[in-house]
Amino acid sequence: MTVGICFHGIGTCTREREDGESRYWMTTEVFHRVLDAVAEAPDVALSFDDGNRSDVELALPALRERGLRATFFVLAGRLEDPASLGAADLRDLRAAGMRIGNHGWTHTPWRGLSETDARRELHDARTALAEASGAEIADAALPLGRYDRKTLRRLHARGYHAVYTSDRFPFSDRSWLRARYSVTAMDTAASVARHAHGRPGLSELRNLAASTVKRMR
Repeated sequence: MTVGICFHGIGTCTREREDGESRYWMTTEVFHRVLDAVAEAPDVALSFDDGNRSDVELALPALRERGLRATFFVLAGRLEDPASLGAADLRDLRAAGMRIGNHGWTHTPWRGLSETDARRELHDARTALAEASGAEIADAALPLGRYDRKTLRRLHARGYHAVYTSDRFPFSDRSWLRARYSVTAMDTAASVARHAHGRPGLSELRNLAASTVKRMR
């Protein structure tokens, strides 16, 4: 089983683009400690959502120093935003051995989208990110972790290799839908290490049950 650990921003969130965004930013010092704590874990998958500049300015050097790899799920609608990753940054990440995934166009939840909006978020954003990064986009991460059966059918139909959630339980490498633990500003190296090294408990079983409900509704 693999444990997915998801980051959103490293350092200080100087401007919230969405209410509560700063809750998901981790200080650089704690981030380094977290990487050190999970570096020796055999089955940990690291990822970054939202495409903030800190991904290349702070996260990438720390990952390279430790020989770690990660997937960066980027918002296509922010490629021209100076506070976000641009095309050159995506190519730099690829050159460093990192993966790029689709996180949509506007950080809109994908559940309940109209057909027009679904095309923008699942197809147009993917195409824009592939052109910007210079390679195919195979994976997607659900904005705000929201999904249902129709959302998953749309993603299946578009041929995504894997789709990542925020459901907080380990996943099998054979799984198409892959859960992650989203770290917050309140996390420490010890709390993240417990997820990375520990055995699933009652909370993970509850999260698995909740995920099953989401897939069926």
